[in-house]
Amino acid sequence: MPRMSGLGSNALKRDPHLRMHCVNVYVRNQDRSLKFYLEQLGFHLAFDTRLQGGERWVAVAPPDGSTLLNLVTPSATSPSYKLIGRNTNVVFITEDVTSKYFEWSKRGVVFSHTPRLRRIQYSRGDGAAAKSQDGSHDAPMLGEHENIWGSVYTRFRDLDGNSFSLVSFDEISQALETQRRAAADKLENERRVARELQIAKEVQARLFPQKRPAVDSLDYAGICLQARQVGGDYYDFLDLGPKRLGLVIGDVVGKGIAAALLMANLQAILRSQCAIALDRPQDVLRAVNRLFCESTLEGGFATLFFAEYDEATRRLRYVNCGHLCALLLRADDEVERLDATGTVLGLFEKWDCEMGERTIGSGDIFALYTDGITESFDANDEEFGEERLLVTLRKQRDLRAREAIEAVVAEVGRFSPSEQRDDITMIVAKCR
Repeated sequence: MPRMSGLGSNALKRDPHLRMHCVNVYVRNQDRSLKFYLEQLGFHLAFDTRLQGGERWVAVAPPDGSTLLNLVTPSATSPSYKLIGRNTNVVFITEDVTSKYFEWSKRGVVFSHTPRLRRIQYSRGDGAAAKSQDGSHDAPMLGEHENIWGSVYTRFRDLDGNSFSLVSFDEISQALETQRRAAADKLENERRVARELQIAKEVQARLFPQKRPAVDSLDYAGICLQARQVGGDYYDFLDLGPKRLGLVIGDVVGKGIAAALLMANLQAILRSQCAIALDRPQDVLRAVNRLFCESTLEGGFATLFFAEYDEATRRLRYVNCGHLCALLLRADDEVERLDATGTVLGLFEKWDCEMGERTIGSGDIFALYTDGITESFDANDEEFGEERLLVTLRKQRDLRAREAIEAVVAEVGRFSPSEQRDDITMIVAKCR
């Protein structure tokens, strides 16, 4: 490579994007020509707009959209006006000239002759044009190295007499077919992935509670809105025996399929352990952490809030495993924050926790949530935060639990109308 002064090594390594953008085709009437290219040739409309100077910019593109044809109407006094009805030197390549010939002929496109077979010999890069076997120089030049390819070609004209070549080359036809198959395979793969993600979403949706254990003194509900097809947020309602309800919310590290698999694993472990030790939440969480550690890759973990509500005593016992603090909004608007009583699950084999306890009275609201709510950002990069959540809950304290959750989600959506960044999960329980 020749040395280029003034350019560093990084500049030499760059390979900027480069492609053909457009070719001007001079026509007498843009509307008339536009109809020809769209209806008879089957091209797509790329642009039809007015520029700042008042000129109309009309451009069409072949089905693959690789290059634009600008349909330009020069004034009668312009030198470009003389180019109307000339050879454009534009070459269209197709894998089947004959089929395209019959298709376009039926639509009224005028060809100079039927498709013909021609063998073309190219120069070695000395500037000579490509020569056909009969010695003519009008064959389209597609390479500089000496070679001989078989070619089927014909020529057609638009309504203004502008002429174009329509050709197929053996090697290029094979390349086109390879590209077409690759595009079809890519599309099929994308459809398969989308379908698999949809199935995963449906399966994960079934992991969330389908039935709510009956608790007469508590109006409660939950929701999970995933930022992607599947996610790592988790909530659950567990039947812990007569008049006893388990309320669980969790957030697995990461996003997408990996987080969803960890979430499903955590849910299975927790449900199985709750069935063994119904009345010993601390033992349940110790076992859950041990099993979760054994089945989680290094660096994988989850935050979890586990609460047990006893309807007979109105007592709420809880363990907060590194999760956001729960909010207990009392009937008199006082707020109690139920902070962490243990660290996250899945990181440490030696793990323990403490048990917290509260009594819930009539009119109290208990709220569990993930950071998809409090860490939603507005246009100024400001968080929704805990205080806005409390304000919303206070405003909606007379609503049922489901309606209160929907009000919170709507408020978050108004605050952060851009694309949802994280899963939004929430449980609200109201003491009747």
